Amino acid sequence: SEYVIIPRNLNQTSYTPTGINGLKFKSKYGVVGLAIIQKEFIAEGLNEAGLSAGLFYFPHYGKYPEYDQKQNSRTLSDLQFVSWILSNFSTIDEVKKAIEQVRIVSLDKEGASSTVHWRIGEASGRQVVLEFENGKPCFYENQVGVLTNSPDFKWQVTNLNNYVNLFPGNAQPQSLGNVALRSFGAGSGFLGIPGDVTPPSRFVRAAFYQATAPVQDNARQTVLQGFQILNNFDIPLGIEFAEGKVPVNIPSATQWTSATDMRHRMIYYRTMYNSAIRSIDLNKIDFQRVKYRAVPLDTIKEQPVMEVSIR
Repeated sequence: SEYVIIPRNLNQTSYTPTGINGLKFKSKYGVVGLAIIQKEFIAEGLNEAGLSAGLFYFPHYGKYPEYDQKQNSRTLSDLQFVSWILSNFSTIDEVKKAIEQVRIVSLDKEGASSTVHWRIGEASGRQVVLEFENGKPCFYENQVGVLTNSPDFKWQVTNLNNYVNLFPGNAQPQSLGNVALRSFGAGSGFLGIPGDVTPPSRFVRAAFYQATAPVQDNARQTVLQGFQILNNFDIPLGIEFAEGKVPVNIPSATQWTSATDMRHRMIYYRTMYNSAIRSIDLNKIDFQRVKYRAVPLDTIKEQPVMEVSIR
């Protein structure tokens, strides 16, 4: 993974299943993004106008338009959609208006690879989810403020009704016949919240954690609280391997975690190799003069362990 800086007026070309011969576009806004697989594929990013977006794998759900090589000039890779919207737009309404001009496709020639869906947020606080259904873009206002992976967003929101019994705080003491029952400890109102790493369980957990988080006094405190909440969603290496299989650095493990301050144009991240939170301030970048660059998030894969000296 790398962080990528896109200056204004940078010419970009989308990949298609047959090469680097898709949609051509020039960046109107400067962008800072976090890329996966290769530098062109920005998975999470922010532009200087305060528009933010991220992609999430969406296996077994969603359907893009069929790839048509004759329409390469309008064809945009799903893994470059974030780069396209952040390079060109400042609001969600602009994105919704422009999306009919492009054809989103997977880079898999056979069309067998997983689709993705996206979250898009603007500095006003508005958030939407974009999913493709039968080749058509569908936008959903995201009042929950959460997105994970499959199933689709509407199903995930409906599934929250299965947890109508959850509430912040502690359950009140009860009597079971002549036996007095009381909580073992704090937070018993959330007893039963799903703790596994499947997307539906993570969606439920994130929705309730976010909804009950106190409003902080400033952006920095909010970002730190965001990372504390996100600590609950780290997927460690190895849990997807059957017994006897050798775990490796699989892509689905949590390689990095990010937080974005759209109002103050800041993007923060930490990685699986370095838990220190690092930040990039877009206000300090002259996007008219800066050069395009892609820099690894980590130069080493072992963070130092600091020893505390007690005297």
